[in-house]
Amino acid sequence: MTTSDQNANPQGVHLVGSVPLENSEEVFRTANEILGGRLRRIPDGETGVRTNWIGWQAGVLMQHPLFELVPTDSAYSPLPHFRLRKPTPAAEIRFANLGYADAAKESWATFQRLQQAGALPADTRFQVSLPTAVATVAFFVAPADQATTEPGYEARLLDELREIVDTVPHDQLAIQWDVAVEFGILEGAFPTGLQADEAGLVARLVRLGAAVPADVELGYHLCYGDAGHQHFTQPADTALLVSVANGIAAGLQRPLNWIHLPVPRDRSDDAYFAPLRNLHLHPETELYLGLVHYTDGREGTRRRIAAAQRTVSTFGVGTECGMGRRDAATIPELLRIHAAVADPVRGA
Repeated sequence: MTTSDQNANPQGVHLVGSVPLENSEEVFRTANEILGGRLRRIPDGETGVRTNWIGWQAGVLMQHPLFELVPTDSAYSPLPHFRLRKPTPAAEIRFANLGYADAAKESWATFQRLQQAGALPADTRFQVSLPTAVATVAFFVAPADQATTEPGYEARLLDELREIVDTVPHDQLAIQWDVAVEFGILEGAFPTGLQADEAGLVARLVRLGAAVPADVELGYHLCYGDAGHQHFTQPADTALLVSVANGIAAGLQRPLNWIHLPVPRDRSDDAYFAPLRNLHLHPETELYLGLVHYTDGREGTRRRIAAAQRTVSTFGVGTECGMGRRDAATIPELLRIHAAVADPVRGA
């Protein structure tokens, strides 16, 4: 790596998903106005009921006739917990509308209107961030019932993915799979009834990626959680993240357009980033590091950028996780921090 590489600004910005503004139009307009040409894709912000990531899926289970509410002892995020009312074969557990396709269609109409009016660049894609089936099932369903619940939930999630790709032109769409609960399982933070070693979890992630048409952009957000702005466990370094990312990249038989990895606020040491030397991504894959933190602003973010550049020279930036748990008043300044430390991805 040359000195000029080390001193260069990262290329571009990636918005993970949730942005707690009033609605999708405000998210699209605000992100474009502040971040200019730094975004290849813009998500709708997962506003309203979707702000707390998968939290709203508790309502889906609450209304499902096969499930009943049970107490939870989760100290990390005490959301509702469910179990099957009686033993039920997996083939009989089906899900109706999860709400993801409906939300995407509504936001796409807004995105398209703004793009046609010239308020968004014509070459910026509409990003839809989706949870994995493991996330919702392992988070909300009692361990004893997770293995029988997962197939039906994943089948419905993929049905909604198909609705989305049938609605949005493929050359204007980007799909992101959000991968957080999987790391909680691998780190031993979440008990599970799933057969979920690393190889099994990576196989699921590859299967989800393979369901996205090859001419639709595909990315993965790898995450250690953000409940109360806390991880479920602090990653020792990027080794497990790199291992999972490599497994996804090796398993996919279609383009992988981006990978996003978290960087804790207090990690500007070489040890955290060192495993990135073993990251083996496709030539077309963009790497984004979630090292932008509001609490220490430009100075702290530039310190983490410098640390990362001692290991990997080319990457874009983002926050560790979605911004949905933040006070909406902090969002403009947080986006300005991104703009201050990253170069555009298009134009001069």
